[in-house]
Amino acid sequence: MTATSIPIGVTVNGQDHEFAESLTVRELLERLELPTQGVAVAIDGAVFSKSRWDEPVGRGWEIEVLTAVQGG
Repeated sequence: MTATSIPIGVTVNGQDHEFAESLTVRELLERLELPTQGVAVAIDGAVFSKSRWDEPVGRGWEIEVLTAVQGG
């Protein structure tokens, strides 16, 4: 018997995405061509520290990738 892969659905910056295989937060950013430097990542409204970016993305996560903006 072969195991079937269940897609991983997440929302990133308000857009829904589905991935056939498991991936880490860092791989997700790279796959979506989002910056990995100078950004903060929030998962379901809570900051997700960069030290945890090699952890797998969970199904249904709402992810926000935030960049610092200078202003006056």
